[in-house]
Amino acid sequence: MIRLEDITFFESVTTCWTDKEKLEQYSHDETEDIKSIPAVVILPETAEEVSKILRYCNAHRIPVTPAGAMTGLSGGAIPITGGVLLSTVRMNRIIEVDVNNHQVITEPGVITQVLQEKVAEYGLFYPPDPASKGSCFIGGNVSENSGGPKAVKYGVTKDYVLNLEVVLPNGEIIWTGANVLKNATGYNLTQLIVGSEGTLAIVTKIVLRLIPHPTRDLLMLVPFRKMQDAAEAVAAIFKAGITPSGMEFMERDALIWTQEYLGSSDIMVADDHEAHLLIEVDGFDEQVLMGEMERIMDVLSAFDIDEPLLADSQAQKDKLWKLRRSVGEAVKSNSVYKEEDTVVPRYFLPELLYHVKTIGNKYGFKSVCYGHAGDGNLHVNIIKGNLTDRQWREELPVAIKELFTEVVKLGGTLSGEHGIGLVQKNYMPIAFPEITINLMRQIKQVFDPENILNPGKIF
Repeated sequence: MIRLEDITFFESVTTCWTDKEKLEQYSHDETEDIKSIPAVVILPETAEEVSKILRYCNAHRIPVTPAGAMTGLSGGAIPITGGVLLSTVRMNRIIEVDVNNHQVITEPGVITQVLQEKVAEYGLFYPPDPASKGSCFIGGNVSENSGGPKAVKYGVTKDYVLNLEVVLPNGEIIWTGANVLKNATGYNLTQLIVGSEGTLAIVTKIVLRLIPHPTRDLLMLVPFRKMQDAAEAVAAIFKAGITPSGMEFMERDALIWTQEYLGSSDIMVADDHEAHLLIEVDGFDEQVLMGEMERIMDVLSAFDIDEPLLADSQAQKDKLWKLRRSVGEAVKSNSVYKEEDTVVPRYFLPELLYHVKTIGNKYGFKSVCYGHAGDGNLHVNIIKGNLTDRQWREELPVAIKELFTEVVKLGGTLSGEHGIGLVQKNYMPIAFPEITINLMRQIKQVFDPENILNPGKIF
């Protein structure tokens, strides 16, 4: 319970909101329709302010939920215990672009796309690009180990984080590593914090490695008459020795609903098109890229495809990527839904699709699937449709458990990039034996013995 003297202390440290409108704004992220009102929203600007807040909250056993742009899809930033919602929105400076060492030092409240555009001015590239890159924060990307379309070639957030300044729950400020490419000095605390969903510490500065920015790219949209062919073609392309910079899967309804949502009709979806692959290659030599596209077409010729659309201008490329990045919003605007962030080794993507549709038929739900096919990462949007509230509440969790069980049998796991947070925590025993979960709990206990930091998440 937050007391008046607590509010008085927070106001003495930094910006503090208690009005109803602001509390409502920070009561939810983009996860379905789940809400929980915090008692107070705090907006620190420095690590020192975060330190004072956490030291006080730790001493008074006040729960603290870290939050960024509130674009998450697993409920990780929802303040389910009330208490303090600590937003990093004012920690939004890009501190230094180190051109000589291909690094950038940034605060967590910088929008991912803003950071990408800033380093691009120096000919440098930060590849991880979630669909919400125009609004999500880099700190949230670190907390969730975010990926995106470029992950198939370039990796995810963890592959670019070199060092972190964090504030521990007791208020101590530490750096987790060093600003170097190789580090075999002790336990890797940096990578432990990445993907920890704000349960271990609050990130206040981030050191990222960068790479040279590709100067050329080619993009094509390929229609498939059979959904399974689209899934099988993914592994076939890699087996041919080609690594695209993007390979995105969209089943029929995903593309149709998104065009309707955007008020667009640029892409003709024929009656016999069951799915599309959006395939990109990038690099520095256009002739090399044309050769890669030709080799990809040779691979695809073994499948039942219709005429591919090769984007012939930057405007057309932007339209195609906007379609792909808007699928989630389009599905959300169309129906009540639940999204599962399944991931399997990419060769087993056809089997994953089979299980999704088979389980859907068994339990009577429709699904719209899309995702990062090159990573085996399939976003399964389960549509409520005609399901009753009872079916939605009681039977759907059983179906999801069955789906996750099949995912794990295929060598996959529960989440590729959205995290566990609030909505997936009950399924953790499917992915891990009790001994592994207990090790994670013990790590949490070491960092946060009073359990004030984002309690009720992951476990």
